[in-house]
Amino acid sequence: MVGSSVPRSCLLYALGALAASALTDSACAQAVDRTAQAATSKALSNVSAGEWSGRSGHSGDAMMKADAIRSAAKDFPKCIDGLRTVAEARGISRQTFDAVADGLKPDLQLLDHLDAQPEFRMAVWQYLDVFLSSDRIDRGREMLTRYRPALDAIEKAFGVDRHVLLAIWGIETNYGTEMGQWPVLTSTATLACIGRRQSYFRGEFVAALSILERGDIGRDHFVGSWSGAFGQTQFMPSSFEAFAVDFDRTGRLDIVGSVPNALASTANYLKVYGWTQGPASMEVVLPKSFDYSLSDQVEPRAAGDWAALGVVGADGRPIASASDASWLFVPAGAHGPSFLIFPNFKSILSYNPSYAYVLAVMLLSDRLRGGGELRHDWPRSERMLSDAERLELQARLVRRGFEIGGTPDGHVGVGTRQAIRRFQASVGMIADGYPSPALYERLVAP
Repeated sequence: MVGSSVPRSCLLYALGALAASALTDSACAQAVDRTAQAATSKALSNVSAGEWSGRSGHSGDAMMKADAIRSAAKDFPKCIDGLRTVAEARGISRQTFDAVADGLKPDLQLLDHLDAQPEFRMAVWQYLDVFLSSDRIDRGREMLTRYRPALDAIEKAFGVDRHVLLAIWGIETNYGTEMGQWPVLTSTATLACIGRRQSYFRGEFVAALSILERGDIGRDHFVGSWSGAFGQTQFMPSSFEAFAVDFDRTGRLDIVGSVPNALASTANYLKVYGWTQGPASMEVVLPKSFDYSLSDQVEPRAAGDWAALGVVGADGRPIASASDASWLFVPAGAHGPSFLIFPNFKSILSYNPSYAYVLAVMLLSDRLRGGGELRHDWPRSERMLSDAERLELQARLVRRGFEIGGTPDGHVGVGTRQAIRRFQASVGMIADGYPSPALYERLVAP
């Protein structure tokens, strides 16, 4: 899902995030984490469309309290009317605004999605399994053949790898077969007036009105995800306005019915956010005595520097380039696969600020390119720590004198991983900073 750009400081946050959790609602997470969306949808599968659970949100934000949601819902018509002047300033006609506002009602179920309880999380390998299925790979290869002329032209125009574009398409909507059925105008209007991200969604609602005004997308086809992302590759309305292109030259910026437009618009987005010729990631093997604290570095290293530390490609061959700026990415600690990631990784991260999402894009694109499975499998036998266990883990670290850089909050960030490493080193464990069940049991043991 296309969201806002990711500040440079957030690269470290995203690389270090564990358990495929959603990023916090800060500058590092203007878009909603795709992983959280998938988990939330599963958690709310028994809630019928349009039905709100009636519960306060998990975040604790005052605007997500149940009473606050009910109060804001009562004021919904007044809130929408208050956006009229903003819309008119954007050149949206009174006729268009009135046609949308007339009979518009909030869908409170969206508030459950917006503030989903993080207990419903997936391990990174579970998330990847969904998007690396044989069916998705086979269908992606079919799409490469079907749209070869368009992809040739898009690569020539924007310089973005076609396999990455197909992977994004496949992950976002399963190649256009799962674009969502939530009315974009209802979604953005609801979230513009109710909940904790009203300022952001007010902009999206007005952008959606602008799209409707221009006639790029008909209202009957203006549907998408619960958050308002729509089209073959799931653009938020504001991103559509900034990056959509009429690649098929029909006179309409249609990313719903036109695959070439959607893929070209995605390529345009990635190019603006720094895509260059070259890879985004590569699997590597680390030596046994490796210092895992190097995976938490903000500043990049030349690939040759990693080679000097004994890092080799997954196939055992030396790392090819000695000059490429790169970071080390170890999402599951010493017992899972390791990756070098390159600046193109950050370009995709701006598309959706979730490290699991970007990794899924990279691995699916590799498979579409003809590559094989990872050489090193994930620690599939390990369960993920619960929220309560992560909170207890942090409290125990602090109690033992290992500062985590803040107060225990259940979010495993850089400070917590550094504390974990110091504890691991003190008891003879591999100091990879990963909050595994074994680590937790060692900490809570009497």
